[in-house]
Amino acid sequence: MGSAASSSYRSIHLDVDGRTQKVVFSRFCSPCDIKELFCTAVGLPRSTTISLMDSTGAMVSIDPTMPSNSERSPYKVVPHTGGQLADKEELFKNVLTQVAEQFSRAFKINELKTEVTNRLAMLEKRVELEGLKVVEIEKCRSDIKKLREEMASRNNSSFLDDNKKLTPRRDVPSYPKYMLSQQTINALRKPAFDVWLWESNEYHLSKETIDALRQPIFDVWQWEPNEMLSCLEHMYHDLGLVRDFNINPITLKRWLLCIHDNYRNNPFHNFRHCFCVTQMMYSMIYLCNLQEKFSQLDILILMTAAVCHDLDHPGYNNTYQINARTELAVRYNDISPLENHHCAVAFQIFSQPECNIFSNFDAEAFKQIRQGTITLILATDMARHGEILDSFKQKVDSFDFTNEEHVTCLKMVLIKCCDISNEVRPMEVAEPWVDCLLEEYFMQSDREKAEGLPVAPFMDREKVTKPTAQIGFIKFVLIPMFETVMKLFPQIEEVMVQPLRESRDRYEELKQIDDAMNEVQKKKSENLTMGGKKK
Repeated sequence: MGSAASSSYRSIHLDVDGRTQKVVFSRFCSPCDIKELFCTAVGLPRSTTISLMDSTGAMVSIDPTMPSNSERSPYKVVPHTGGQLADKEELFKNVLTQVAEQFSRAFKINELKTEVTNRLAMLEKRVELEGLKVVEIEKCRSDIKKLREEMASRNNSSFLDDNKKLTPRRDVPSYPKYMLSQQTINALRKPAFDVWLWESNEYHLSKETIDALRQPIFDVWQWEPNEMLSCLEHMYHDLGLVRDFNINPITLKRWLLCIHDNYRNNPFHNFRHCFCVTQMMYSMIYLCNLQEKFSQLDILILMTAAVCHDLDHPGYNNTYQINARTELAVRYNDISPLENHHCAVAFQIFSQPECNIFSNFDAEAFKQIRQGTITLILATDMARHGEILDSFKQKVDSFDFTNEEHVTCLKMVLIKCCDISNEVRPMEVAEPWVDCLLEEYFMQSDREKAEGLPVAPFMDREKVTKPTAQIGFIKFVLIPMFETVMKLFPQIEEVMVQPLRESRDRYEELKQIDDAMNEVQKKKSENLTMGGKKK
């Protein structure tokens, strides 16, 4: 571990007013980050444009692969003057103007924009008339994507270097989301095809989407709310829940729509989080072969609890509810007020006949569903984390799938895993969730300060950073819990536990970089203070 960590860093010595300043940075830093670090080290504004010179006067490239030097041969930081910057900016503007003119003449941008606008208007009209919203939007996106790719390919071949290819947008996956039924494909080949009789149920999720949904790496940011609803509907059908429990498919649609409408537009605890947790539960059911070990009723409880687990979340956690003595805290006597509220809203929705997917269950079966769902949602209160995990650890080495108490404990741990599983996903999917969570934390801590309530350090915008927020949570909450589940299901190590370890290592490296930069800034401030005293 030590040698790997040291190879990840590079040391550079700079000449700062006759003395040598050592700067350390990670090989994962961008050239811009390194330049800002150098500016800070020599006391220049971070936005200053600089060049680096070695002892012979030769320029040194500022990037993670730049050659290391010693204290005896420090690099000289040369800031650019305002005049030079102005000249370069003027030159850059001229080049951009010429490129834009050439680009416009070569590819007729205005004509293309007009064509795209007309096509969008036509598709929107068809959506309005034919009710084919999802399919038409996907077709429109596909057309626009092809247009972008054509423009990018021409662009790259004309004046972009090979190492400056345009990065594709991540607004849609690399595979088709939907596909038409074979019946529709055959009908489309006939001259008598009637678009007015074409129904939205003539398309379904593509094989690529179905396969991706079963993976923990699924990118939840590429899907719109209506598409997420379609995916949730598919999960209930795919797991055999609709068939085995005689759930009315139309009622299932109405229930999911009502679920969507009862999630608030919070930065983190929103409908996308609901979908994220449910999709992770769905993937764990396949990954751990849970349908071979659990009853179908247990699978139904797991999925339904995941869908409902944060219904009507107000964006302020239990600690705030209790300290502020809110209506929820008073109603539930300070005992898991949010989780009790999520359960209550869930069964208020089920009480509506048009949304009751359990209408065909007898009283005893519904009682089991209700109790099982409530137990799992209440288990998501992080105040109970230690209690639940300790109970599971006592059972895991001699786990018995025929023991109801063992199975209930495992289901509680599974929904907890799914609820806080973002760091299991790839970095580009997981990191935006950290931003969303911190935004919600900061909203709460700002309100707590305004109301004179206690503020948790991990929620205070003046004290927390991404690395400090994540390192402890991953090391002491996520990894121990997932590693305990791994004893029962070894297959999760590669796809779930190892990504957590890599995420921990990445945030620890980021923290080391932050600490190094803070130390440089601290020494700089101390030097300025000492200089002022001498005067």
